[in-house]
Amino acid sequence: MADREARIDAFLAGQGWAGGTRRLLAGDASFRRYDRLTLDGARAVLMDAPPPMEDVRPFILIARHLEGLGLSAPQILAADVESGFLLLEDLGDDTFTRILETAPEREAALYELAVDVLAHLHSRPPGEAVPEGLAPYDNEKLLEEAFLLTDWYLPAVTGSETTASARNDYRDLWLQLFEPVHAQPATLVLRDYHVDNLMVLDGRDGVAACGLLDFQDAVAGAAAYDLMSLLEDARRDIDPDLKAAMMTRYFAARPDLAGPGPARDAFETAFAILAAQRHAKVIGIFTRLCMRDEKPDYLRHIPRLWRLLETSLQDPAMAGLKAWFDEHVPNDLRRIPECPAAT
Repeated sequence: MADREARIDAFLAGQGWAGGTRRLLAGDASFRRYDRLTLDGARAVLMDAPPPMEDVRPFILIARHLEGLGLSAPQILAADVESGFLLLEDLGDDTFTRILETAPEREAALYELAVDVLAHLHSRPPGEAVPEGLAPYDNEKLLEEAFLLTDWYLPAVTGSETTASARNDYRDLWLQLFEPVHAQPATLVLRDYHVDNLMVLDGRDGVAACGLLDFQDAVAGAAAYDLMSLLEDARRDIDPDLKAAMMTRYFAARPDLAGPGPARDAFETAFAILAAQRHAKVIGIFTRLCMRDEKPDYLRHIPRLWRLLETSLQDPAMAGLKAWFDEHVPNDLRRIPECPAAT
């Protein structure tokens, strides 16, 4: 740690920030941390993303791409890629989450802005929306995430490893479900698009008024994913009427989806499948954060995630997967796991 702190000091000094103050702005579920820098009235943000656990290059790629699309990502002021340091524009403190805590009456307007950003992005042809060479959200990635439930959550609640037979059946069901997802047109999928990672930026108009954070894991995939991530938030209850209104707003902004028909039906099917996949994944992630990383705070969200997952499994396309869950994860196992780090 002492050596890394010395490297940080050298990096900041080389960018004219010697003598500035530095305080923790945020940490997250990864190895990254963010510090706010202040010096003579100026502010910036240091991203500390230590290799080999983290890689700042995807963040740089997506940030610059989003700017080129007229969207607001933090401007990159300086970078030391090998060390994992980025000096970023400070977008302030007005995350959607903080605004909703103090001004809940703004909820509809904030979600409208977030939906408009997605419609703006998804209305562009794939060649514009997706940076060249961006990895696809393919079966390998989707399965790796879905397996977090069988590999972390199930052992935590049952006390034993998931059997190979159950895991193989789970895999085969997902592979069938992913086929209609991959049939959707490809766009840029930010993957963690929810109120914790969105900001209100004063002095900017239209979709540029929405600041975007935590997009370094972006991939090329189905548009339904980010809309689902926003409207079926793992950490926040969303009124069904608000969700319905935002879906309507999104469809109205997408001429190809504006009316009922096969395209809308296919989108909604992909939405349900990806919702089930994400909720299963996040149940596994939150369990792993406690069991492996000694971060138990996320466990409180697991009951909400089960409610969301159970709703997704009611879609007719999910009949086979629902049967798998009913057999291998019955209701008495759909609970917060006992975690040593939580005691």
